[in-house]
Amino acid sequence: MNTATDSSETVATGLDHAVHAASTAARKAGVAVRELTDLTELNQVVELFAVIWGRAANPPVTIELLRAFTKAGNYVAGAFEDDRMVGACVGFFHEPAGEALHSHIAGVSPVATGRSVGFALKLHQRAWALARGVAEIAWTFDPLVARNAYFNLAKLAARPAEYLTNFYGPMLDAINGDHDSDRLLVSWRLRDPAVAIASTGGGVGAVAADEVAAGAVYALTIGDDGGPVPGRLDGATSLVAVPRDIEGLRTVDPGLARRWRVAVRDALTGLVGAGGRIDGFDRAGWYVVRRES
Repeated sequence: MNTATDSSETVATGLDHAVHAASTAARKAGVAVRELTDLTELNQVVELFAVIWGRAANPPVTIELLRAFTKAGNYVAGAFEDDRMVGACVGFFHEPAGEALHSHIAGVSPVATGRSVGFALKLHQRAWALARGVAEIAWTFDPLVARNAYFNLAKLAARPAEYLTNFYGPMLDAINGDHDSDRLLVSWRLRDPAVAIASTGGGVGAVAADEVAAGAVYALTIGDDGGPVPGRLDGATSLVAVPRDIEGLRTVDPGLARRWRVAVRDALTGLVGAGGRIDGFDRAGWYVVRRES
């Protein structure tokens, strides 16, 4: 058996699959996704993120940073509807050098939400990384945002790696306000069969009702007042609720939003600290945590 040849053929097949999946996702979303290096397009990324995060005076990224990233061979890409940029994603290499990418920021314009433009961007990033021999992409997201949890853990099949308390400090933007910026770090193992299946639209979330029927317990639920209600942390499988719309809650009831931050933080870190592993997310708003045997 020629191991080196077989290995090369396997990697090539995986890359072909990734490129095809990315192309299909972009077509379904009605966009063209491409890598960016031109200053004009890089400025469009800066302007798009400034609008999404409401930070015109202090945008999440600067043109100087993006220029340096592209010159150094990092990832900056945009999704275009005709000539209009409606989404963008930025990532940079991290340790181990050249083998992993940190996807720092991604966003989709409000005019293109609900069309899976974010999915097309991530699949383009996966194909781009695989073409460069990168096996893993990591990024963080706010664990209180249910739609992002479902997107990352179910649609993309990324795996939670670490809970990061107040990771960025106060961010003072239209999305995060002045609340603690807890983040869940996830690892996207690009050659994982589950990721390959998810890239074709086969990502599947957990089903909370099935977990309860199989013996799962509630570690955190939603009370009649919309607030968090702590439960048990001793189950082999536990469910942790998140609010239905944390971004809206930050506006109408910031005190309750802060209670949710602390409650979800305590539940997830408590379960993981006791040997649990965040294993999935139900679309209705539940993390599934399994205790390692």
